[in-house]
Amino acid sequence: MHEIQPSAPYECPYCGEPGETTLDLSEGDNNFIEDCHVCCRPIEFHLETDGQRWDLEVRAEND
Repeated sequence: MHEIQPSAPYECPYCGEPGETTLDLSEGDNNFIEDCHVCCRPIEFHLETDGQRWDLEVRAEND
């Protein structure tokens, strides 16, 4: 049985465009990078989770 992975809306720290990312809560706290779908710049995500609740911080690379 697969757990449903929540998605989280965010705003690109470079161009301000809205986006959405899927969160994998099974890995615990996690850092990952995704490129903005509009300006293609790398966005850093810092996920803190206990496997149920989560908090996502979004920032520009080198911030």
